[in-house]
Amino acid sequence: MALKKTTSRRNTSTKVENKPEKIQKEEYDKEVAKLYMELVKLQYWIWQKGLRVVIIFEGRDISERREIIKRITEPLNTRGCQVVALGNPSDREKTQWYFQRYIQYLPAKGEMVLFNRSWYNRAGVERVMKFCTDDQYREFMRSCPEFERMLTRSGIILLKYWFSLSFEEQERRFHKRATNPMQRWEISEIAIESLERWGEYSKAKDEMLFYTDILEAPWKIVEADDSLAACLNCIDDILNSIPYEDIMPKPVDFKTRKVKQGHERISRDEYHYVENKYGITSL
Repeated sequence: MALKKTTSRRNTSTKVENKPEKIQKEEYDKEVAKLYMELVKLQYWIWQKGLRVVIIFEGRDISERREIIKRITEPLNTRGCQVVALGNPSDREKTQWYFQRYIQYLPAKGEMVLFNRSWYNRAGVERVMKFCTDDQYREFMRSCPEFERMLTRSGIILLKYWFSLSFEEQERRFHKRATNPMQRWEISEIAIESLERWGEYSKAKDEMLFYTDILEAPWKIVEADDSLAACLNCIDDILNSIPYEDIMPKPVDFKTRKVKQGHERISRDEYHYVENKYGITSL
């Protein structure tokens, strides 16, 4: 049985051939400071209004999703913002309904959940590497749009971002990580094979976007060859996708507060301190 295309909103804009120069770190720091303030305002709004937000980050290996997610969440309170990056499913999870292991991580009232890879593993790496059967793949492509419609009907705000990377940039990042002992752990055999199977992954991506780009939860493509610019563009789009108002609490005036005295501190000699090689001594 052939798959049928669901109602979709496609982006028909042409790709710009002449790529701009990468953003400078000084300019990035200036712009991200402004966006961070707005992200904090957005989180206050989500708390106050009891919103439930799910943001999906997908892309090729070495697209620096992890670094970008880390930057996005840096100014936020982790009590209301969770990052989910699941590993391989257990033997038990392999027997469950495919979406079941992800449902437990969906947000409650006032929460935001960011998926670094999500249920779209089935449409990408599992499809290309034959970790799932053809029947499982086809069932996912049928079920996924309906599953996401269920989420949005329940009131969840669902945003989906694909970080687009050129072959040349992905290859450059692979070589950079291969020579850096601090990043070498990021290069797995599957990641290396993903570079060799560039065409297969491109086909899988195009099919995934074709069948799952729905009106209720459209895919948004982020040009990711410049990771700093990708981060700024992604944060800006998140802010534009969720209407919010500035309801941040007013600053606390500590000058008017009285500090209670009278407690005699215990001698520092009574404690076991870590050797202080790098900092100053506290009181």
